[in-house]
Amino acid sequence: MEKLIITACICGAEVTKEQNPNVPYTVEEIVREAKSAYNAGAAIIHLHVREDDGTPTQSADRFKECIDAIRKELPDVIIQPSTGGAVGMSNEERLAPIDLNPEMATLDCGTCNFGGDEIFVNTENMIVDFAKKMNDHNVKPEIEVFDKGMVDMAIRLHKKGFIKAPMHFDFVMGVNGGISGTPRDLLFMAESIPQGSTWTASGVGRAEFPMVTMAILMGGHARVGFEDNIYLSKGVMAKSNGELVEKVVRLAKELGREIATPDEARKILGLK
Repeated sequence: MEKLIITACICGAEVTKEQNPNVPYTVEEIVREAKSAYNAGAAIIHLHVREDDGTPTQSADRFKECIDAIRKELPDVIIQPSTGGAVGMSNEERLAPIDLNPEMATLDCGTCNFGGDEIFVNTENMIVDFAKKMNDHNVKPEIEVFDKGMVDMAIRLHKKGFIKAPMHFDFVMGVNGGISGTPRDLLFMAESIPQGSTWTASGVGRAEFPMVTMAILMGGHARVGFEDNIYLSKGVMAKSNGELVEKVVRLAKELGREIATPDEARKILGLK
């Protein structure tokens, strides 16, 4: 079985310090959390950025500031900017970090109801436009899917030449409006992607560690972090992203999976 790639989603766009005071906003805090995750075993930092007051932003300048600061401390880590941004952002805003030519970035492959009146919109034409820009900048997409139909969309766009093989999927499980975070549904998603593809499981809230454990057993990869879940266990708030990554590493060792370094992750994902 391949070594396990751990992705740390260190802050997201929605979680706040009111929910967990360790959620990073400033450049210094983002670097702190990236280092804690990397030192614990994460090969990929999935990156959203914030203004100092916590407001989510897709500013290329803010992304560059954060990426440069992370790179200074962690020169070999894979940095994966989000093009999801926050609900309500324009396509131009969401795509801004692609101009920085990262190795990877997220490509959301469908629209999802996030609760109340919040709709995370990704039309087919939007997905095609995002994929084209990533191709133009030689950026590998991590195909974020919240339900089975989004897998089908990605496969269809791959057949049309917009998404290149080998594809890498992130199954986001347990989101309001998306597929539930159960072993049955993770198995269904993993069996729905083309041979030769790789995949990561992300469980939201209480689904995080059950989905990660299943992914370890099934040969997939794992994503944890404050974006998805702020608790180390029931009622125990995580003090850092590093604590969440450390728990994945412990689970992986118990289940016989070795942890991939950033360079090993690049080989597995076809980045080098």
